[in-house]
Amino acid sequence: MQHFSWYDLIPAFGSLSEWLREKGVLGEHSGAQHMISATLVFLFLVFVAVFVGRRYRDREKSLVPPRRFGLTALFEFLIEKLETLVHDVIGHGAEKHVPILLSTFIFIFFSNLLGAIPGFPPPTSTVATNAAMAFTIFLYYNYAGFRAHGVGYLKHFAGPVIWLAWLMIPIELIGHLVRPVSLSLRLAGNITGDHMVLGIFTDLTYIVVPMAFVILGLFIAFVQAFVFTLLSTIYIALAVSHDH
Repeated sequence: MQHFSWYDLIPAFGSLSEWLREKGVLGEHSGAQHMISATLVFLFLVFVAVFVGRRYRDREKSLVPPRRFGLTALFEFLIEKLETLVHDVIGHGAEKHVPILLSTFIFIFFSNLLGAIPGFPPPTSTVATNAAMAFTIFLYYNYAGFRAHGVGYLKHFAGPVIWLAWLMIPIELIGHLVRPVSLSLRLAGNITGDHMVLGIFTDLTYIVVPMAFVILGLFIAFVQAFVFTLLSTIYIALAVSHDH
């Protein structure tokens, strides 16, 4: 079912999609909508980073809490809560992993929020976008494991006793390779379903009824970003843990 998209109002949108397919950037049946949505989210976050960052250039001003709840207060709240979560899960040395986890959460959260607006396909509803983030997390937590344990990190794949290594190594390898696939498909499936329901009811009623699904979409946007980030945090914690 084809739903309304604001991008369809752009005269050159079809030509852009065809050009991207010719260059091999998009598949035969892919569209440029998700790519444009991801770019919009990226530009918005860059703008927010510059806007919020100005406050912290003034040390005295940064010590005073904002009078009104706005972008600055929202990002301070997200950073504080995520830092607490990461420290609770990982423990000592967790601060080293906060930047990548915070960046991942914020990008996914605002990508999901974009999908709650009728006419804007969320970047996270496509497996390609999610796979890029999941594969980044996969590379990062393995890197963190080698950084924490050196070559000894490979012992994590051998299991608790050496005589079971022949059985545990294939199981562990499969389990690790499935992680980015699971992260990608879970996020894409939930966001696609939510956006599809919102699109169907928007096409049918346009006003009043879709608002209920917009509110539900806001909740789902947060939950799915939180789940992706929490699982990523657990993977890092397992990689750097010395309790093996």
